[in-house]
Parts: sequence; C-alpha cells; structure tokens
Amino acid sequence: MDECLQDVIRCDLCETPVPPKHCELCHKHLCESCVEKHLSDQSKDHYIVPFKLRGSIPKCQYHSTKTCTIFCKDCNVSICTICSSWGEHVKHKKEDLLKVMAEKEELIKKDLQELEKSIYPRYQEAATNIPVQRADVNKHSQKLTTALDKQGEALHTEIDTIIQGMKSDIDDMDAQHIAAIDEQEVAINKTSTEIKKVIQDLKRLLDTSDVCLVSEYTSRTEEFRSLPAQFQVTLPTFTPQEINREQIHQEIGSLSELVITYPVGTLLDEPRILTDIQTEYKKGLLSVSCLSDSELWTCGDYDNILRLYNLQGELLRSVQTKPGYMPQDIAVTRSGDLVYADYRDRSINLVSGTQIQTLITLRGWTPLRLCSTSSGDLLVIMESDDEKQTKVVRYSGFTKKQTIQYDDQGKPLYSSGGLYYTKHLSENRNSDICVSDCDAGAVVVVSAAGKLRFRYTSPPFTPRESFHPDGITTDSQANILTSDYNNHRIHIIDQDGLFLRFLHNCGLQGPWGLCVDSRDNLFVAEWDTGKVKKLQYYK
Repeated sequence: MDECLQDVIRCDLCETPVPPKHCELCHKHLCESCVEKHLSDQSKDHYIVPFKLRGSIPKCQYHSTKTCTIFCKDCNVSICTICSSWGEHVKHKKEDLLKVMAEKEELIKKDLQELEKSIYPRYQEAATNIPVQRADVNKHSQKLTTALDKQGEALHTEIDTIIQGMKSDIDDMDAQHIAAIDEQEVAINKTSTEIKKVIQDLKRLLDTSDVCLVSEYTSRTEEFRSLPAQFQVTLPTFTPQEINREQIHQEIGSLSELVITYPVGTLLDEPRILTDIQTEYKKGLLSVSCLSDSELWTCGDYDNILRLYNLQGELLRSVQTKPGYMPQDIAVTRSGDLVYADYRDRSINLVSGTQIQTLITLRGWTPLRLCSTSSGDLLVIMESDDEKQTKVVRYSGFTKKQTIQYDDQGKPLYSSGGLYYTKHLSENRNSDICVSDCDAGAVVVVSAAGKLRFRYTSPPFTPRESFHPDGITTDSQANILTSDYNNHRIHIIDQDGLFLRFLHNCGLQGPWGLCVDSRDNLFVAEWDTGKVKKLQYYK
C-alpha cells in the first residue's frame, strides 16, 4: 500500500496529489494553488499547460533548446519566442499555442456535429431517392410504350418501322436520364465517402494529444454544405393523332425530347475562401491550372520548376523545364497533359509523364501566354521580336490553323510593346476567345472566327480607376473572370461584356493567374504571397 501511495504524481511545490497543471519549460508538476507562485519566479521562462499535455508541446526545429509556445496564423505552424521576434514571422498574426489549440478543438467539435447531424444525413437522404428516381423512369417509359403499342396496332404493318424507331428514341432518352442519375449518384456517394472519412479523422483528432496535428487542423466543412447540383427533368410525352393513311408519317404522333436541366448558379454577395495553399513560391506565383478538382499545376516567376499540388497543400510532383528556363505560362490539355510556354527559347512544350516534348518553336515571335481549347487545340498569344505586333495563333498539334490580329478596319486588336507585356487568354463556353490586355487596360473578346465582339475596360461606375487585367478564365455559365492585381480583386463580366460583380473583401493579395474547376470553384494564384486560394462564388 505504501509503495502505491508513493507512485502518485504530486505537485512539486506542495506535494498535493494529482496536480492538474505542468510547466513545460521547467518540467514541474503544479496544483492550481501553486501556479501563481511558480510564475512569480521571473528568473526563468514558464509555460503552463494542462497536465495531460505535458511533454507534447513541440520543440522548435530551428532552435533546439526552445519550446514552441506560439502559433503563427499566417504560416499555420508552431514557433518559439525567438522565431516570433525576428525573421519571416515578425509581421505575421500570432496567438498563444494553447489558445489556438482550444479554438481548433472547438472548431473540430462544431464541424463534427454539423457533419454528423446535418450535412451527412442530407447526403444519405439524397442517396435514398436515387432508386425511386430510377423506378419512376421505368414507370413513365412503360406508359409511353403502352400508348405507342396501342397506336401501332391501329396502324398495323405500315407504321411498324416508325414505331420501332420511336421506341428506340425512348431507350436513348432513358439512357440519358439514367446516365444523369448515375452521375448524380456518383457525385453524392463520392462526397459522402469523403465526409465519412473527415468524420473519422475528426474523431481521431479529438482523441489525440498530438498538438501539431490539432493546431494545424483546417476545416473542410464549407465545401460539403451544398449538395451536388440536382438536375431538373422535363419528361417526354407521346401525343397520338387520328390515323390519316394518306399522311401517315406526318400524323402518327410525336415524341418530345428528354430535357435535363441543372439550376443556373446565383452569384454570392461575398465569396468564400474554401482552401488556402501556401506553395513553394513565396512570391511571384504566375499561373495555376486545374488537372482535376483536387489537383493543381502551378508555375512562378524566378523559378524553372512546375509543381503539382493537392488541395491539402501537399506537393505531389515537380518537373524542371527544358532546358531549365523559366516557364511563362501553363495549361492542362483535354487529355490531362501539361503544356507550358518558354519565353527564352520561344517554344511550346508538352509534359507527358516523365517526358518533355517540344511541340512548337517560333521564329520572329515570342510566346506570352497559352490555353487549351475544348476541341483540343492550343491558343497562343505572342509578340513579335521588334515588340510592334501581337497576335493570337491557334494550333492543332504542330499545325497552325488560325491567326487573329486585326479587326474589320485593319486595326490591331491587341496592344504591343507596352510597359507590362502581360496578356492572358482563355476560351469561353461559346467558343469566344477572351484576352486580358494589361497594357491596353481592357479585356478583348473575339468570336471563334476572330471577329471583334467587344472590349471591356472597367465598370461604368468606376471610370477613373486604373484597370490592368492579368489572369483570365471562364466558367460554366460563360461568364468571364479577370484578375485586377493593383486593386486586389476579380472582375466578373458576362459573355456579352456586361459587368456583373467584383470578387473582393475576402483577403485577396495581388491576384494573378486564374482557373476554375468542374464545379465553378475559382482558384486564384496570388503574386504577392505565393498562395493559391480556392473561392466559392456561386450559391
């Protein structure tokens, strides 16, 4: 019995058993009454933590004798007092590590509750509706088939061929409908699986005493709040006609088409930042291009490395350019390969697996930016060596298919030899070619045939503000988004040049390159910070 009593952990100052506190720097166990007395010894530094966290506060990776007691919010890392007072963290936002941990634990609990009680049940409910929708498709198609059979019996052999053709149409529309439902089910199940994994991860986080894992936790709950888009269906109908044998083909009846529509997104009043990725480029991040909804290619200024990241900020792959020059721009092709423009040797190059192939080498012209089109072509905007001409050229493989340079009056469409030499381009959903011309202070939009449609120079209510558009992209609604670097915002205009909204007031710092994923989430490459930010701007 005496030996058991001696094994009880006690306060190092007063011998009170089972002390609830611990000084991480002095390695002293403390009861509540002795904490203040211990802190009064100003000859030493102190850091009081809950007893259960003793020994779990990490050591500084740069100052081995120091303990990390501070959390840098800008870098999302734990640091010591020395790191806090000099170097890159000096001007960053900082908090006490235990305070941040407590806040993160509350966030984890809140996210876990919302995911378990609200979000995940909604996905479960949506999944249970899938079999009902499939059954309804079959019931409706059976009604149509019965009506067609009745009409076919009246028309006998003269209309058998036509009837069979219309049944085939029903089968095709059923296949389209089922394919749409299957796609919806895949999206729901995929996200449900992700949510279940997040729930498991959050439960493990609540059970762990690993301060680093908990303090570095970043919430993903926002991206799960909205269910995948639910389509609307206008079901086909059959309208029989009285038989007129002289006009049998015209009067047999008509089968309407299956119409599947998805709701048009509504722009949010204020965009939401869903993900904040700090890349290897501390400054000078030029371009970002979606390989998928969860993987992003990037390239930066002063750097000859192309880098692929996931949404957790993990570096998945690095590719050094050939022959090691800085890439001017990147784009992902329809087949998932990466292409980049090399300003120094005037080439367009394809990265496929571990191989880099030069597709195009220009003579007398230098590539500025490029993009891949829906048809698999490449659009390249380039400037002449004498800096007096700028043009857009369309390539199919190695072959030049189209040159866009002048308007109907023979005037240049794009500026040349300016101060910034910055131009980006993107193909819209209606096949328009959209160019952000920084030196001209305009977005220049031409049709697929190269005919000028409009120039956008700024909203009518800000005529005196400077406008130097940089990155440009388009979304599923054929809206055009362009970054306004100097004013730290994004302009959204429709396919006819009408200003819709600014994306701002969300902490953007020097937005540059832009791209959107399949769900119209916007990815912004920030020149000033080297960060990629994922924004939701549709409801």
